[in-house]
Amino acid sequence: MPVDELQMIVENEIACSNAVPSVPAFEPNDQHQALLTSKILIVDDEPINVKLARKYLALEGYQNFILTTDSRDVMTLVNQQEPDLLLLDVMMPHVSGLDILASIRSSDRWRHLPVIILTAASDQTTKRRAIELGVSDFLGKPVDRTELVPRIRNVLLVKQHYDHLQKYSQELEAEVLRRTAELARSRQEVIHCLARAAEFRDDDTGRHVLRVGRFARLIGEELGWKGEQLEMLEQAAQLHDIGKIGIPDSILLKPGKLAPEEMEIMQKHSAFGKKITQSLPNHEANILRGHAELGSRLLQSTESPILSLAATIAISHHEKWDGTGYPLGLAGEDIPSAGRITAVADVFDALSSKRPYKPPFPLEKCFQLLEEGRGRHFDPAVLDAFFKRRKDIIETQIRFADVD
Repeated sequence: MPVDELQMIVENEIACSNAVPSVPAFEPNDQHQALLTSKILIVDDEPINVKLARKYLALEGYQNFILTTDSRDVMTLVNQQEPDLLLLDVMMPHVSGLDILASIRSSDRWRHLPVIILTAASDQTTKRRAIELGVSDFLGKPVDRTELVPRIRNVLLVKQHYDHLQKYSQELEAEVLRRTAELARSRQEVIHCLARAAEFRDDDTGRHVLRVGRFARLIGEELGWKGEQLEMLEQAAQLHDIGKIGIPDSILLKPGKLAPEEMEIMQKHSAFGKKITQSLPNHEANILRGHAELGSRLLQSTESPILSLAATIAISHHEKWDGTGYPLGLAGEDIPSAGRITAVADVFDALSSKRPYKPPFPLEKCFQLLEEGRGRHFDPAVLDAFFKRRKDIIETQIRFADVD
């Protein structure tokens, strides 16, 4: 169609637009008002076409327009203005409408942006290609008001429903994450309270369990444990001495005064805890050793992965690499890895903390005593992983220091 003829048609349409019967509108409601405030980007290299489409839509109550005749600006406008719908001509200089449509559909951000293509009714090749690229709808040129308005409305309705579902999905996901986080915090608080209930019986601060859990996590991280594994390890390791709940105070709190030569041996030996139990009468020492079995039994009747891991740690963290530990006498890699990890964490914290029977040992002495237990008390690989995290170990000691 000649440009002059098209210009005349457009001018006549605009002049007579008030006399054209209006397309039946929705009942006035919130949904319809939301449609009328939708942001519509109109792209055509002919200014008169842009003006005509805008006029038709404005007469129907639409009020939010972005207009351009330069196809090179379209993607910038899309990214900056975030339109709800794109009314796009096909045949334009510089960048064609199909190239713009391809760019939009290749973007994760704009993959679902509604696009209505303006094209000649006989151009089947262009229509087929537009369909392949995911066009929302077509409009013939020149634009007919009675066709433009309902197609715009229908496409925006689909967009509105999609946005509603998307928002609902995001809100639902956020709620699930919030509830999951609440459950995780509650679970962690219960585990911590249970661990402290046992620890308070012979540790007034209860921070020993926090440090042991964090030390175990540092070791696990160095050994290649990931994500949820580390979370479980840190929490489960806090329950390593839960079996103390079942030990009578007369045994658990007994000073167990040692002779000078026994104290000297204890200070030089990495497994001083066992030396203390050996200074007790045999039947009392056996009861105290039984806290590992008690702890495991308290925890094993559960389907919780964390408590199952805690049961494993409770029964195995007093085992020794050379097989001389208790209560099962396991050796080497027969000892569960979580038990081997917690053994290093637990003994280090006992060495580096104040106890009724000893002052806290300096860091270097603690490391030296652990090293003396290499290959006998401790798994060498676990010990190496612990030593590599020296800086984090010190930060943990500062953060969870005992407070009198």
